[in-house]
Amino acid sequence: MRVIELCIIDDHKIVRQGLKFLLESSGNFIVTHEFENGVDFLNAIPLDPPPDLYILDESMPHLSGIEVLQSLEQRELNYLVLLLTQHFEEDIIAAAYQHGARGFLNKSCTAEDLTMVIENIVNNGYHNITDILTHIKRNNYFPRVTTKGKKIELSSRELEFLRHVCDQRELTYEEIAGLMKVSEKTVDGYRSSIFDRYKIKSKVGLVLFSFKYKLTKPFL
Repeated sequence: MRVIELCIIDDHKIVRQGLKFLLESSGNFIVTHEFENGVDFLNAIPLDPPPDLYILDESMPHLSGIEVLQSLEQRELNYLVLLLTQHFEEDIIAAAYQHGARGFLNKSCTAEDLTMVIENIVNNGYHNITDILTHIKRNNYFPRVTTKGKKIELSSRELEFLRHVCDQRELTYEEIAGLMKVSEKTVDGYRSSIFDRYKIKSKVGLVLFSFKYKLTKPFL
């Protein structure tokens, strides 16, 4: 198993030290970069060597984690970012996914949760789809997905693609291509088309989009 390289952005030194010790003690991770605020981090990128994943605190002085994500989005930097939060606040989590976060964790999580989520994001590109859907369905929360007045129109193949994305098995795009009997390039075309038309940024965004507008199973 290859070692996963990480960058930690958190304004509390003791948190950075604790995360570094915890992760490096497992033997599968190494922290290559640390920053105490988002401004210093943004001024330093691109990092050399580039980490595999960025652990970003949501609540920081100068720039919040969401604002850091927005800046990365504006620069079109598609980094793998895990957002750490103090509490599960729906608006923050929805905004994080909207601006490109690949997963979130409460700071009260266990070491096993942290390592599992990091590995899921690095290996699969995302985490938390099942968790966030369970939460928003339980609390009747509707994420802030906007179509800017456009009527939602998807082809039958796009709807089929979206249904596979929402499958609780959390299929990869490669697996979806196999089920649809098309190339990965074709699946990427479905994804890009929906992303562009409805201003969606991530796989989780696709799931939230389908949930809000009841487009596919299991939300129909």
